[in-house]
Amino acid sequence: MKANKETVRRGMTAVAALLIAVANAAAQGPNDSGTYYEAADGTSGRGLKSAMAAIINDHTVLSYGNLWECFYTTDRRDDGMVWDMYSNATNYTMGGPEQGANYKKEGDSYNREHSMPKSWFDDARPMYTDLMHIVPTDGYVNNRRGNYPFGETEGETYQSEGGFSKLGRSTTAGYSGTVFEPADEYKGDFARIYFYMVTCYEDVVSTWSSDMLDGTSYPAFATWALDMLLRWAEADPVSQKETDRNEAVWQLQHNRNPFVDYPGLEQYVWGGKLTEAFSYDNYGGSSTSGIVTAVGSPSGFVTVYTTTGVAVRSGVSRAEALRGLPKGIYIIGAKKYAVR
Repeated sequence: MKANKETVRRGMTAVAALLIAVANAAAQGPNDSGTYYEAADGTSGRGLKSAMAAIINDHTVLSYGNLWECFYTTDRRDDGMVWDMYSNATNYTMGGPEQGANYKKEGDSYNREHSMPKSWFDDARPMYTDLMHIVPTDGYVNNRRGNYPFGETEGETYQSEGGFSKLGRSTTAGYSGTVFEPADEYKGDFARIYFYMVTCYEDVVSTWSSDMLDGTSYPAFATWALDMLLRWAEADPVSQKETDRNEAVWQLQHNRNPFVDYPGLEQYVWGGKLTEAFSYDNYGGSSTSGIVTAVGSPSGFVTVYTTTGVAVRSGVSRAEALRGLPKGIYIIGAKKYAVR
């Protein structure tokens, strides 16, 4: 009987351990292994875009109604208010009475903006609810933007308060239509969102209709638009806001924007690094990626992460943070550091 009890106890222990393991596995995504982008290793140009598409396309499809709640973690400022990338004159309470309300002027309400207009892909799913490109913005400014492409303009048709965003005739070489120009501080954000969209939906992007697109899966963008977006991404490199939002979307939608995780990745897909192979764990980045090769030694302890969000060290001083680590790119605070 004693042996039987022991057998039962061991069996129960094994079951409990299995349940814990299953629970832990469910709580983790493929990114927790640090190999989320491994399948894209060694590719470049068109092949890199296709490899990334295969990785990020498989994600949880949210409902349109879910998005209001998602904004609580993806687009809430440090003060708890809505982070609006179209207007700097708003101060909306997240989930407050201004959410989705009627508007007559800037500052009346905020809504769900498809930064890549939904009419371009005919309201099709899953693009229609892809959180990566849907952000909360002032309803009135959003309405003035309509489904016009992003571009550069003098804003003779409309300007939001303080000229933060503008609508008017394009001043970008190669295009003369009406465009909407976001503020300089968010141009890189929107460029990387657009890079994500044409990559994630590579299999259908050739059917979308916009003056920014060329009707192909690669390069996908019209020349004038691609040149402009590459400029925007370089002039406005990845920010902490984008990194934080990428992590929040990962938790909700279970895919990532590789153009945020790997600053300058667009150069390997469309730009000046087409002949260089991508390396997911030893990434070279670009001159504007914020990567440096030395770590200062102020007091305090830090956590060191890989570019895919895996903590590799914690509770270490900055002076010791990268010592002995394999070659690669690591994140400490809001900065990236290279071990070469």
